[in-house]
Amino acid sequence: MHPSKDPLHGVTLEKILTALVAHHGWGGLAARIEIRCFMFDPSITSSLKFLRRTPWARAKVEQLYRELVAQGDGVR
Repeated sequence: MHPSKDPLHGVTLEKILTALVAHHGWGGLAARIEIRCFMFDPSITSSLKFLRRTPWARAKVEQLYRELVAQGDGVR
């Protein structure tokens, strides 16, 4: 079986968000994606809850993660 070339394959939303926060910090993430849960009293739990209910926001987070993986900044 061939491994998937999709960087999101087998990666949970929690792992994606954790990697982005570790790389950019909450402030950097809020500057890149203007979502209230990143700007005011951010937490992984509240952000996951919002992202799971909001497809457009999740798509932006997933795209930012794809860009991070493409840069090869030790993510994966």
